[in-house]
Amino acid sequence: MNIAIYGRKITKQNASFFKHVFATVEQFGWKPILEEKFKDLYVKKTGLGEDYPAFQSHHDLKSGVDLAISLGGDGSFIKTVSYVRDSGVPVLGVHKGRMGFLANVNAENLERAFEQIKNREFEFQERSMLRISTQQNLFGEDNLALNEVTLHKKDAASMITVHASLEDKYLNSYWADGLIVSTPTGSTAYNLSCGGPIITPGCQVHCLTPIAPHNLNMRPMVVPDKFPIRLSVEGRERKYLISLDSNSKSISQGEEIIITKANFMINVVKFLDQNFLDTIRNKMSWGYDIRN
Repeated sequence: MNIAIYGRKITKQNASFFKHVFATVEQFGWKPILEEKFKDLYVKKTGLGEDYPAFQSHHDLKSGVDLAISLGGDGSFIKTVSYVRDSGVPVLGVHKGRMGFLANVNAENLERAFEQIKNREFEFQERSMLRISTQQNLFGEDNLALNEVTLHKKDAASMITVHASLEDKYLNSYWADGLIVSTPTGSTAYNLSCGGPIITPGCQVHCLTPIAPHNLNMRPMVVPDKFPIRLSVEGRERKYLISLDSNSKSISQGEEIIITKANFMINVVKFLDQNFLDTIRNKMSWGYDIRN
């Protein structure tokens, strides 16, 4: 098997984690292929991996790769997905310490997880993505988001007005610091911190959540993901920010943004003894009496 691997920061404290992952991959007779910048960092920090092949973009994963592994937290997972895109390559998230909503395999369970993959004791959990288009084609071919699209003010200036339409029908004008359009995957990210609902994977919906709304009657709204969402922004400034996950660009007042569901799904590796409800309960400390 050819395994595409992406990670971020490597330090003296966590270098052993990365070494363990690569040693385990090779122990199973699999071939690691590292993201180019990650490979350079790994070689620099450990002196190992010089002979590993590398990939540079999503075009390199179109064929010949059987599995993609993200090393780190949910941020690393999202970046890995940006390389996978519509290739159909399944993604496995391995975390260094704290369990994430997406990266839910730890180093201690790595061999067991790989054994389950080898024996095909897993299934694919499909995750939807958002695709946006703008008049200025701001993001080019990087116009996809796994978690959310966020339209928000650029600095500490006064609130903005985000005009939203659903299926070409006027929905609302949000007076707020911004507006989040999230997928079910992104419902546990920025959407959650702004008071939006948690949505289980597999639901075919998007969620619109205002950021610090001026009026308390502006509530989060869940809508079918088959309908395109159109947004535009106005306020006292000429420029605002639009973010696809962590990728941000400036956008001009009045420029129209069209958000649709991408025409492909991301295959996330899900082991048979794992489920979303366990992850939510553990991350949110549900069912625990914090007074004890």
